[in-house]
Amino acid sequence: MIERVYVTASTSFEAACQIDIFPDEHRARGLHGHSYELSVRAAIDDSESLGGDEIEMTRETLMRACSPLDYSYLNEIIEVPTDENIARYVWARLNLPKVNVIGLRSQHDEGVHLDAEGRAHVWRKFRFESAHKLPNVPEGHKCGRMHGHGFEVILHAQSYLEESNLGIDYDELEVCWGEVHGVLNHNCLNDIPGLENPTSEMISFWLWSRLKEKLPQLSWVTVYETATSGAHYNGSIFRIWKDFSIDSAIRRERVGCDDERLRIHGHTYLCRLHLTAPLDQVLGWTIDYGDIKEKFSPIFAALDHQPLYEIADLSDNDPLNIARWIKKNSSKCLPELERIDLYETRGCGVTIDWGSLGPALPI
Repeated sequence: MIERVYVTASTSFEAACQIDIFPDEHRARGLHGHSYELSVRAAIDDSESLGGDEIEMTRETLMRACSPLDYSYLNEIIEVPTDENIARYVWARLNLPKVNVIGLRSQHDEGVHLDAEGRAHVWRKFRFESAHKLPNVPEGHKCGRMHGHGFEVILHAQSYLEESNLGIDYDELEVCWGEVHGVLNHNCLNDIPGLENPTSEMISFWLWSRLKEKLPQLSWVTVYETATSGAHYNGSIFRIWKDFSIDSAIRRERVGCDDERLRIHGHTYLCRLHLTAPLDQVLGWTIDYGDIKEKFSPIFAALDHQPLYEIADLSDNDPLNIARWIKKNSSKCLPELERIDLYETRGCGVTIDWGSLGPALPI
């Protein structure tokens, strides 16, 4: 399949606002403020390569676009400064071609993404504490024992701002979540009808089945089984991800002669693998997270706590080349892999994708 390449950059700003379109009793009508986090993902191709500086240049462009907002009273700049409208304001100021996604997070557990067509996808994260076991795993598998997790769930909903200044309100997602939270929280998931085999995939399916009718705008359900792995479901497709933290030393070659990155330095990379496969009707998952970790282990060992500039194929060790090296060396052991995110710092990195893009996880 055709490979698509994206560069991702993030920044933050502090601002105050009042949202007057809410009902009189709504807390957001009062003067308040947020530490906003803003991210952008833009497509690039090899012919547009700028010598490996795409990430930093994109971040600087993003910072310039949102600089009028930093330490401001947003109502003096944006008439109705909802998260969606702030994101649209920044997009209009971005001198950046081929924008694929703009994301704005006003709080740790909620935000909005604008896709390439300008459609808004509002999300909010929730949590529940539960026990479960997977009854159909092979004997000796640790998930066959009763254990527990602090599960997290993101509900993604498409918003339609053409019709008003306010599409889906975060509080609407909260009300929707309230329909199921009491059933899941402080419970053994295996005892809940429909969750006799409560894998991440089956939990996302269960949530979709119960919430889609109440919230027609629901576009994806994301379930974090742990902080580093989970599943997405959109009514037809399951996609899972697994995160790896990779500590590597690098030395950049395609930089100016006085660039400090010519020196040996390093990063703690976040490598996120996205995989898609048919649901196993017996095991209730697409791929076992443990199998992903085991199969990826040789690749991880080759990169983690290693000088990447000594690897023959990685003498040019910018994030895009590292991601492509991971793809090349994972193709046989993980054929279900269809996207790699590699971040060298928080929210700043590259994505290579040769499948279908799923929801953008908050970084």
